[in-house]
Amino acid sequence: MKLGYTILYVDDVRQTVDFYERAFGLGVKFVHEAGDYGEMDTGDTSLAFCSLRLLREMGKSPGRPQTETPCFEIALVTPNVPGALQRALDAGCRLLQAPQTMSWGQTVAYVADANGFVVELCTPMGGAEA
Repeated sequence: MKLGYTILYVDDVRQTVDFYERAFGLGVKFVHEAGDYGEMDTGDTSLAFCSLRLLREMGKSPGRPQTETPCFEIALVTPNVPGALQRALDAGCRLLQAPQTMSWGQTVAYVADANGFVVELCTPMGGAEA
């Protein structure tokens, strides 16, 4: 078994996909013609978005992200955390934590995306910035 994709529930899929292109430089894999589902090209595992409206139509009661008390985060790996952070902030992300070098050698920073999801920007595990 392998992880295929992670789905975040958002108000507007197209707007979120556009935001992730600008903020994080991710490519669009596809957006369904109805606009209720889309995926970003992130390698072997896709980052996907599904509309809250569609989930409600399916009888589900999705919650909203709580930036101050998150239950998960998205981690995007980059050799240049400061550069990625600046791009994210320029696109409208909110700074949660400036870049820090962790005791295990990884550099990390945190932002909140346009929907309030926590996004970690980090260097690869086991190495400093390239």
